[in-house]
Amino acid sequence: MTPGLETLPGLENTTRPTGDGLLIAFEGLDQSGKQTQAALLRDRLTAKGRASRLLSFPDYATVIGAEIGRALRGERPYGPDVMQLLYVANRYERKQEIVDAKKAGTILVCDRYLASSVAYGEAQGLDAAWLLQIQKYLPQPDVTILLDIPPDVSARRKSTDRDKYERDLALLGRVRESYVRQAAGGWVRIDADRNRDAVAAEVYAAVADWV
Repeated sequence: MTPGLETLPGLENTTRPTGDGLLIAFEGLDQSGKQTQAALLRDRLTAKGRASRLLSFPDYATVIGAEIGRALRGERPYGPDVMQLLYVANRYERKQEIVDAKKAGTILVCDRYLASSVAYGEAQGLDAAWLLQIQKYLPQPDVTILLDIPPDVSARRKSTDRDKYERDLALLGRVRESYVRQAAGGWVRIDADRNRDAVAAEVYAAVADWV
């Protein structure tokens, strides 16, 4: 555990919120099924009559998101600290939207959120406590679900057109270690190297009491 990290927000699922809105964050390596499982959960919530929406970060449609895209394609020589500041700023671009949606009772299902900066930043030598500190004014997730797969599974699921992070299996190993450490603080950790429907069933069982 990074010294002081246990005292900062963002590591644990919170208690049941008093309002109806929720923010459910999916975390994990690329190709762990985050986008698929987020969409499946959103669809199940919608069928249940709950107002729900998908979010995904990075949001490449924003100005900052477009710059992140350029960096991931190798068009910008940014270091790890600048990249994580861009990722965090990209979330702040959507902050008010998230706040308003939760106040309106919407369940937001998010493909990657705060913890991804901790995992990828920490894997590149950045201070995890700092990465949490600069995100403390963002809405915190009510539930965080780690879809856990090894780096070699990520590589097997997508063998071409991988970005600079996806190509570095040693880096992904360190990212996974960070995710697993963070998950010990109260997340839902699910073995995602399985059939899509089996994973979806476990995801729903984990959040059923919340929704």
